[in-house]
Amino acid sequence: MRFLPIFLNIENKDCLVVGGGEVAARKLEMLLKANAQVRLVARELCEEVRLLVNEGKLKHIGQHYQEALLENCVLVIAATDNEQLNREISEQAQLRQLPVNVVDNPALCSFIMPSVIDRYPVQIAISTGGASPVLARLLRARLETMIPSTFGRLASLMQSVRARIRVQIPDMRQRRRFWEDILHGPVAELLYSGQEQAALSVLEKRLEHPEANTPDQGEVYLVGGGPGDPDLLTFRALRLMQQADVVLYDRLVAPAIVELVRKDAERIYVGKQRDQHAMSQQDINALLVKLATEGKRVLRLKGGDPFIFGRGGEEIETLAAQGIAFQVVPGITAAVGCAAYAGIPLTHRDYAQSCVFITGHLQQGKLILNWSGLIQPGQTIAVYMGVGAAKVLCDELVKHGMDAQTPVAIIQQGTTIHQRTYIGTLKTMPDIIENKDIQPPSMLIIGEVVRLREKLAWYDTTRQV
Repeated sequence: MRFLPIFLNIENKDCLVVGGGEVAARKLEMLLKANAQVRLVARELCEEVRLLVNEGKLKHIGQHYQEALLENCVLVIAATDNEQLNREISEQAQLRQLPVNVVDNPALCSFIMPSVIDRYPVQIAISTGGASPVLARLLRARLETMIPSTFGRLASLMQSVRARIRVQIPDMRQRRRFWEDILHGPVAELLYSGQEQAALSVLEKRLEHPEANTPDQGEVYLVGGGPGDPDLLTFRALRLMQQADVVLYDRLVAPAIVELVRKDAERIYVGKQRDQHAMSQQDINALLVKLATEGKRVLRLKGGDPFIFGRGGEEIETLAAQGIAFQVVPGITAAVGCAAYAGIPLTHRDYAQSCVFITGHLQQGKLILNWSGLIQPGQTIAVYMGVGAAKVLCDELVKHGMDAQTPVAIIQQGTTIHQRTYIGTLKTMPDIIENKDIQPPSMLIIGEVVRLREKLAWYDTTRQV
């Protein structure tokens, strides 16, 4: 190990930075976050550094570097484009036993600046010893997806009761178990979801009886899996998918997304197709309650967003009535994801100023919709579950006054490598669906914005039609 990883307290301490370019700006940002008193030596400033100077966040010395400027410093950073000057600063600083960093030159450094994940008071520093800053940033990006943005709140909460717990639970082994329960239980989850007061309430109840075991009741995570591309999952969705004990997933959840669930989690398929239900909605609701009361962390994984034609509201109504803890994680709904991947903006200043989401679910062969509300100028219609009802839908829109030449797109398996996009009109789309044997999951987009697709299509265009 060449470098000793340490965290240095420079709050209100004098730090010197030489150089006023974009590289210096990145170093200045870190020093200012640590509340250092920064002096900047540079004759010329880039716009970003100039803004910091104008805001009074640091002291600017508009002259050439002189060794006397090292007086009273606790840390020095050389960030000029003059290699000889950087070397001179490094040698002079090290003679004075001052920590010095020369940007992009590890050989002249007595310390290096790591890539940092900041969840104050939790901080994670990643370094490659100067070998590859790009690799350090890549590692940081991966870790960022695994660590909730509210992780620092949890650390602060634990710190606030640490002394109290030490008194109440003198045995170190029992104390460690208590903290593990807190970190993996409802207190942490409530904090992660922004419910700080509820988390404090649960923690206080645990503190009244710290020796007690964690409550048996589990929790349900209602998670939107998005339209198909795993890269569109949220950070929170991924985290909950990795800690669930059992997952109930729908037909519209892409297999690649199901594969991201914790490997040893029990998987239960509850998908629905037209006239074919693996499990009724009532049975799904009851199963969620049963599994949670058994103390399990239950992931209810849905395609798209659980509150957009996903019946998520019905499921959490049941959970709320039974006193089951739950949280909801939104997902990118199919209309937004599929349209974006097809190069069709749902709204556009010149084509559409509003967008409406509808379902093509037939009731006794009919569509019961507000037809006059749908046929409005400058409006896009996004149709979920519309393949089977496409002919009825197109005919009714024309019958109620929409131009038969209104452009229509159908996007099959949108956002995935199997995506196909077909363009037609209200008049021609039913035949296209029949001739191309288009199957669910597919989204229908109706409106003038479809005309933009030829210009804006960007995703896998060789597969577009």
